[in-house]
Amino acid sequence: MTSGTGRRGLPIVAIVGRPNVGKSTLFNRVIGQRKAAVHDTPGLTRDRNYHPASWAGRDFLLVDTGGYEIETGETIYRLMREQTLMAIEEADVIVFMTDANELMNPTDDDLMDMLRQSHKPVLVAANKSDNETLRMAALSEFARFGAPEVFPISAAHGVGTGDLLDEVAARLPVSRAGAEADTDAGIRIAVVGRQNVGKSTLVNRILGYERVIACDVPGTTRDAVDTTFERDGQRYTLIDTAGIRRRGKVEAGAERLSVTSSVMSMERCDIALVVVDAARGLADQDAHVAGYAVDAGCACVLVVNKWDLVEKDSRTADDFKRRLRQELAFMSFAPVLFVSALTGLRVQKLFEVIRSVDEQYRREIATPELNEFLKRATAHVSPPVQRGRQLKIKYVTQTGSRPPTFTFFVNDPKLVHFSYERYLANQLRREYGFEGTPLRLRFRKKSE
Repeated sequence: MTSGTGRRGLPIVAIVGRPNVGKSTLFNRVIGQRKAAVHDTPGLTRDRNYHPASWAGRDFLLVDTGGYEIETGETIYRLMREQTLMAIEEADVIVFMTDANELMNPTDDDLMDMLRQSHKPVLVAANKSDNETLRMAALSEFARFGAPEVFPISAAHGVGTGDLLDEVAARLPVSRAGAEADTDAGIRIAVVGRQNVGKSTLVNRILGYERVIACDVPGTTRDAVDTTFERDGQRYTLIDTAGIRRRGKVEAGAERLSVTSSVMSMERCDIALVVVDAARGLADQDAHVAGYAVDAGCACVLVVNKWDLVEKDSRTADDFKRRLRQELAFMSFAPVLFVSALTGLRVQKLFEVIRSVDEQYRREIATPELNEFLKRATAHVSPPVQRGRQLKIKYVTQTGSRPPTFTFFVNDPKLVHFSYERYLANQLRREYGFEGTPLRLRFRKKSE
C-alpha cells in the first residue's frame, strides 16, 4: 500500500547531455532535494533517476540520465549511452544540457544531430554560464545549431533556471499520447526483472514465436518495440523491457543500469509481470525492480520462472512463496505464479491471472457503498487520538482507478497515523479484494 499522489500518465521531461555538464545539479534543483548524486567525476550518475516535479501549475516526471558519449570501448559508457537513447525515446520534452566552458565539443554535435531526428521539443541549457561573457558565447555557439531555444543557466546557483522551466511547462502535452486513453492497446503488460531471469524467453513463450533474442548470458541487443496481439477475444500489448543485455561478465554498475531500463516501460503499462529466478533464488535487485513497479502504480503479478529446474517436494512451493512474502512484504497484494518459460509450464495460466488482476486494477466502488464500509471499519477500530485530538473521518470517495485511489476527508490529515492508514487499506482489500493492485490513500482536510 502506498499513499500519496501517483504519477501515472505524467508527461516526461528528460535531461540529456554528456557526462559532467551538471545534469544532476539541475535535477536536484528542480525537484528541491539532493536525490541524484552530485560529484565532479564524469559518469557518476550511472542510471536514470526519476522524480515527479511541478512548475507553473504543470506536473511532469523529470528524468536525469547518466550521460551520453560518442562510441567508446568502456562498457559502462556504452551502457550510459543506451540509457540516454531510451530516455530520448520516451520523453515528451528534452532538455539538452551542455557546459558553457566547453563549447564546440564533438559529442554535443553528435547528440544535437540525434535530438533533431527525434522531432521532439528540445530546449538547450548552456550550464555554468556564470557571467555575461559566457552567456553571450553560449548563445553564439548554439546559433550555428539552429537551436530555436537556448537558455544560459547556472544550475548550481539557480540563475536562468526559471526561464528554462517556464518554457518546459509551455511545451508539455496536455496528456501523454496513449498513456491513458489508448484503448486499442488493450491490457498493457511489461515483463520486468533483473538480468538473466528469463524475461526474453517468457516474452517469446507468451507470443508463441521468437520476438527477442534469448540466451543464458546477458546480451547486447536493445529492442523496445511494443507488440500487440489478441488471445481469446482480449487484446494485449506486450511492452518489451528486456533492456540492455551484454555478453560476458556483468561489471559493477552494469546490472543496475539494465534493471532501471525497465522503469519507463512500467510507467506505460497496466500490469507488470515481475519475474524472479526460482533456480537462483531472490536477490536485492528483485526487490529493487518490484519496488519500481509499486512506485509506478502498476498492477503486479510475481512470476517465479525456471520452476522446472527446482527439486521439489510437497512443501517447496509454499516455502518459496513464504520467502517471497517475507522479502517482498510491500508486494503482499500480488498473486504468485510458478512457471517455466522454457517448457511452457503454466504460462497459459498467466492470462487468466492477468485478466483477473486487470479487472481489480480498474475497479470502481460507488461512494454510498464506500461510506457504509467506512462506518463498519471505524466502528471496529476507532480512529487514533494524538496529542489529545482524535482523528475524525467525515467521508470517503474513490477519486481514481488504475490504480484504485481513495480520498478520505478528515478533520486534520496530520492526525492520520501510518498504522491506521495501513488498517484502512487492509480493510479495503478484505472487503473488495483488489488482488494484484496497489492502493492509493489520500487524506484531505474537510472543514466543519
